[in-house]
Amino acid sequence: MSPAHGALDPKRWQALFFIALAQLMVVLDGTIVNIALPSAQTDLGISDGNRQWVITAYALAFGGLLLFGGRVADLWGRRRAFVVGLIGFALASALGGAASNEAMLYLSRALQGVFGALLAPAALSLLTILFTDAKERAKAFGVFGAIAGAGAAIGLLLGGALTDYLDWRWTFYVNIPFAVIAAVGAMMYINEPENARNRSTLDIPGAVLASLGLVALVYGFARAEHEDWTESVTVTMFVAAAVLLAAFVIVESRVKSPLLPLRVVTDRNRGGAYAALGLAIVGMFGLFLFLTYYLQVVRGYSPVKTGVAFLPMVAGMIIGSTQIGARLVTRVPARMLMVPGFLVASLGMLLLTQLSIDTSYAAVIMPAQVLLGLGMGTAFMPAMSLATERVKPTDAGVAGAMVNVSQQVGGAIGIALLNTIAASATTAYVTDHAAGSTNERLLVLESMVHGYTTAIWWAFFIVLGSAVVSALLINSKGSGHGTDASGEGSDEGAPIPVMVH
Repeated sequence: MSPAHGALDPKRWQALFFIALAQLMVVLDGTIVNIALPSAQTDLGISDGNRQWVITAYALAFGGLLLFGGRVADLWGRRRAFVVGLIGFALASALGGAASNEAMLYLSRALQGVFGALLAPAALSLLTILFTDAKERAKAFGVFGAIAGAGAAIGLLLGGALTDYLDWRWTFYVNIPFAVIAAVGAMMYINEPENARNRSTLDIPGAVLASLGLVALVYGFARAEHEDWTESVTVTMFVAAAVLLAAFVIVESRVKSPLLPLRVVTDRNRGGAYAALGLAIVGMFGLFLFLTYYLQVVRGYSPVKTGVAFLPMVAGMIIGSTQIGARLVTRVPARMLMVPGFLVASLGMLLLTQLSIDTSYAAVIMPAQVLLGLGMGTAFMPAMSLATERVKPTDAGVAGAMVNVSQQVGGAIGIALLNTIAASATTAYVTDHAAGSTNERLLVLESMVHGYTTAIWWAFFIVLGSAVVSALLINSKGSGHGTDASGEGSDEGAPIPVMVH
């Protein structure tokens, strides 16, 4: 028998382990595939122009189907959606590992995105309904948030090791044991409360408009990164996204059983949490990318050594999330953790604006990473908690999906915007200094570092923006405190989202 909603499930801590394992798999997958891409490109004869589709195919499917996947989990049952998502992700990964040509690889990545869009919201909503006690929830989500935040850096280490010592195909195959263990564990330990299922019908017009709108938006940013912001197809995608998403909002305000009940996003605290998280991801994704390039291209680190170099950030994330955020979130208002957390993270960004060709790792890069990890870990934990707090149990899946949407769109914006800024600054530096340079190799490296630091300055201000948004919009005390303005009941739990790529 499933426990009644509100009763504490005796197997909830075992369930947390398997849910966290599944999320770790999804987060790892992003960084691992990025590391493996050069090897896969050479092996399968993929052109430089088509290489981006290995990343974009996943992003389009995942980002486009998240809201649909979240609502399917609400209607179909979260445990069922979670297990189907895991099995599908494993099969798609097997296809990717066995890929004999680029079309197979693109297909596997798109299928990973489809099943990831079902798996991620299901996992988040399972956490919402399994952990209803505020203090327990804080501990559980602290652990979960640490995994979500640190997973990308762990993926860098694991991806480097697999690519260096085995073969790029193992960066796909490694997902299979994760998925099998998590699926078996889910069947044994996850019990979904009977009354948490949403019995309404699926909003097909809303699903179509949301999916097409999000695909157009994500593709617009992905194209802008490789083409130009004013290129005709890019502009068309942005216009189409605006029209489709505006139509989606109108439909949702009028249908009886909306895909995304507008009350989920119009609540001041939840809306503020989505905005703050989205902005932080814009800054973090860009920074992560540039620091990886800096260490590998400028400093000559191997993929494995680069992964090890990111471990201070991982440690900071874990400490910030489990020891600071989780311990304080039930005692102080969420805003009092989010604002200082984002400010500390922005200090780490500020340190990294000082990068040069021979910057000391121990004196600058490592302390910056610790500040970034501590700050983001501390801020993400309460922000993610607020993002679906006190939402109706029947809306838990789609509320969790909204957090993933804010992160997915934030990631797409971050990579496109900051890459464009870095490329422009690099080109301008070469133009200004080419005449006086006698060492071409040195000029190339200096121009790259100048591009990275210019983009990191932007990332610094964007993360400061997260702190400002948190200070101005968020007025809830966070987990276990206060009542919801929308009257949706109090204290329904709070999932932590996965970091998507």
